[in-house]
Amino acid sequence: MNSQTKENYLKSIYFLSKKNKEISLTELSDLMNVSKPTANNMIKKLTLIGWVSYEKYKPILLTDKGEKEASLIVRKHRLSEIFLSKIMGFGWEEVHDIAEDMEHLKSEKLFDRMNELLGFPKVDPHGSPIPNKSGEIYEEIYINFSKIEVGNNVRLCALENSSKELLVYLNNKNIRLGTELYIKDIESFDNSVIVNYEGYKSVTLSFDVIKNFLVEKI
Repeated sequence: MNSQTKENYLKSIYFLSKKNKEISLTELSDLMNVSKPTANNMIKKLTLIGWVSYEKYKPILLTDKGEKEASLIVRKHRLSEIFLSKIMGFGWEEVHDIAEDMEHLKSEKLFDRMNELLGFPKVDPHGSPIPNKSGEIYEEIYINFSKIEVGNNVRLCALENSSKELLVYLNNKNIRLGTELYIKDIESFDNSVIVNYEGYKSVTLSFDVIKNFLVEKI
């Protein structure tokens, strides 16, 4: 398998490790949409590289080397996304798929120049933090919108989930990062919220939408 496939596996392991340091082969195969024997074969290759530690019947563990390498792939992906958005004018719902290809480019100079042109951004178009050149990542502490009570004003700072479907929905509602929302009411039946924002009054947002909002109080 080529290096791009290995990097895709590594990135998946990296994101799974953010939820639980110990990763099962089943979790990985489900995320990659492959059979367990296929995932197992790749894990053997990643173990030889030194990106993961794995023994039969035991969980997969990301090594320090693997975590740094994965962080640098994420860095390239998120820099690509914001470059596509800010410089090339793509919508935030369009950039992910293109960045999936760009993240495998090996030119460090390209991404350094991209970073410079963008003014050294801290987050991507969806509010996710961009790792630095050492692979270190600094995350802001935000509040999930579902925890905010009626009568508060908040600013949307990031998204837990940046699926294309959600982003298109938010486009249609004219909601973006930086949008300030006032929580007018919360429906007790389904926890949907009624909000005012930027000229829009009494807009209802479902719980399935607002549970993805990371906000700060203003």
